[in-house]
Amino acid sequence: MRKNWLLLLLATILVTVNIDANAQQQRKDKYRNKADDPVSKLPYYKKLRWADGLYKEGSYFNAADYYLQLKEEQPRNPYLTYQLAECYWMTRDYVPAAHYYGEVYNAASKLYPEAKFKEAMMLKKAGNYNESIEAFNKFIADNPKTFKPLKKRSLREIEGCNVAMNSMMNPEAVTVKNAGPNVNSAYTESAPLPLGDTALLFSTMRQNDLIEVDKKKRGDYMSRFMTSTKQKYTSEVDSFQWPLPFKDGDFNSDKVHISNGCYSPGGERFYFTKCKEGDSMSVECKIYVSKFGEKGWEDAEELGEGINDGPSNTQPWVAKVGKKEVLFFASNRTLQSRGGYDIWYSVIDPRRGTYRRPQNAGKQINTPQNEQTPYYDSRENKLYFASDGWVTMGGFDIFSAVGGPSRYTNLTNLGYPINTSADELYYVRDPLGKPDAYVVSNRVGAMALKNPTCCDDIWRIQYEPKLYVRGTVVNRETQEPIEEVVVKMVDESGDMKTFNSTDGKFGFNLMRGHSYVLTGDKEQYSTNSAAVNTMEVKRTDDDDTVNVMIYMDRIQEKYTFMVSNVYYDYNKATLRAESIASLDTLVNFMQSNPSFTVEVYSFTDAHGTDEYNKKLSLARAQSVIDYLSNAGIDQSRMTAKGFGESMPAAPNMVNGKDNEAGRQLNRRTEFRIISDIPTRRVLYNSAKPGDMDAQMQNLQVDDSMYDDDEGDDAMGNPGSRVNR
Repeated sequence: MRKNWLLLLLATILVTVNIDANAQQQRKDKYRNKADDPVSKLPYYKKLRWADGLYKEGSYFNAADYYLQLKEEQPRNPYLTYQLAECYWMTRDYVPAAHYYGEVYNAASKLYPEAKFKEAMMLKKAGNYNESIEAFNKFIADNPKTFKPLKKRSLREIEGCNVAMNSMMNPEAVTVKNAGPNVNSAYTESAPLPLGDTALLFSTMRQNDLIEVDKKKRGDYMSRFMTSTKQKYTSEVDSFQWPLPFKDGDFNSDKVHISNGCYSPGGERFYFTKCKEGDSMSVECKIYVSKFGEKGWEDAEELGEGINDGPSNTQPWVAKVGKKEVLFFASNRTLQSRGGYDIWYSVIDPRRGTYRRPQNAGKQINTPQNEQTPYYDSRENKLYFASDGWVTMGGFDIFSAVGGPSRYTNLTNLGYPINTSADELYYVRDPLGKPDAYVVSNRVGAMALKNPTCCDDIWRIQYEPKLYVRGTVVNRETQEPIEEVVVKMVDESGDMKTFNSTDGKFGFNLMRGHSYVLTGDKEQYSTNSAAVNTMEVKRTDDDDTVNVMIYMDRIQEKYTFMVSNVYYDYNKATLRAESIASLDTLVNFMQSNPSFTVEVYSFTDAHGTDEYNKKLSLARAQSVIDYLSNAGIDQSRMTAKGFGESMPAAPNMVNGKDNEAGRQLNRRTEFRIISDIPTRRVLYNSAKPGDMDAQMQNLQVDDSMYDDDEGDDAMGNPGSRVNR
């Protein structure tokens, strides 16, 4: 009666993480309408058993469809709501998962107390960091005496949210772009391997439509190697041609999933994984090697000597570590494991073709959670890998560590935009030239079959020139730096970054292709602005640092200053063209100082009656406000006042004759700051002082966070600390 439809997610056969390991199923297309589906017509309890059966099989998309139907009949049933949330978590549909976890917690918190924690996790993976922190804190507050391990983990997840927001405010100098439809399909792509700088080897099902799971048609949905060559005659950098099957060695198969290819340092051996489907659509992977002989690539052999012990071994990477040739791989074996998937290594003797007994890479790398997709760069002596056990921005993040194969230091989160709130895996750099790289991610923008974050795509990481702006905020009168000041940097789209400067010095990372305006913000001070433009910077340009100075003026209560060169037509309130430059200075002042409310004063000379001059001066003041308003300044921040010929700045008459110079001075416009509203300011936060060194460095993780006596939580996750 049932037809299974396959939707491979994050690590079906490639990563094999427990919660995402099962292939997903989808109802047959002919049941697009609920009225055509025989299951939809079943009585409530039979349909419930059917939905629960699908859930146990790992058919989460199907199960979710039927739980939604059941929820229409019993909308307040907390079990149905909770199961819906679980289905959406398993299919990595974070927004509805968070919604339903929140709903079930509000309805039945005593039955599902952990739902608040899971809601917080889904909010984090959706990138809603502030809401996630709030949910984590509520989970901690609502469980003062229980869930101790989960509360410890909540604190680490809160730290991850703060790390993410800080990293997004100070992104790395890279561009991350989708590799495009010639590489990616609606199903998962993985295991990118650059072949020089001209082509890419990767693993894919190469399908854009739902696939029926049928043992007789396995060839339709087996993952296999394909290659795509970079396009030569195009202005778009790193665009790829239509992919072709990888013919070397004839490694592809219609019976098992093929993935995770890599060459030995000399290119004479090719390593990869074969993954077989087990019961309930589970997958077990083994590592194979093929040698290049006189007749080409020989038949692949399964690695022995303990390499393939345990349920699943995958993601081989072979590299030189010093003078040794080392095989790195991921394994979920239990003996000597720290938990979940760990990174393991085996030293190779190329002459004898033997492998030493595999060793765990150690607690500087592995956690009680999961570490995956090892890649070792012999040029830097760095191991890159994915982890969801260290402090992350969402799910899996890419980390690097110096050393190897057993001792490591300087564990570092690669930061945004390489890492996001979604999952990132399979970081690998180009073998030659600029250190561009590839990464696999289910971030928004992937070519997804179902929900926006269901499936993994290959993304291209293009390293940019490192551009910085550094400077000092200075008191214009004293020429001394201003302490405890907030520096704001706003780009052309209105995105703002802030820097809490303790000593007046500040620094920001810049991205090319933007124009930035920098201002200071401090109570009882007005600020000017500094501009930095990176529109003309090219990707091939060298790193650069721009130095700027921001001047601020201390203001007193009812601070007044005159605006020069604001002219009107004679006997009219119409602004003349030569006034524009001065008025634009006012616009910049109001934009740079959003906390100020001002009065615009206009004055005339003594020609005409006093009553007439008051009306004329008021109209002229209003014309200034109209100009500022049309330039985007909120009218509620400005008031027009006309004083006519009163309060002259100079005599209108001297010795009974017209004083033309004096009359010109009297035809003036003044600007008076009447209030400074703190709620419109970005207030200095002494708890988050700006640190220029920290702003310019990657996030480094303290590897002592996993001391053996610290204990793990209920989900196998330890506590953590991050140096920011």
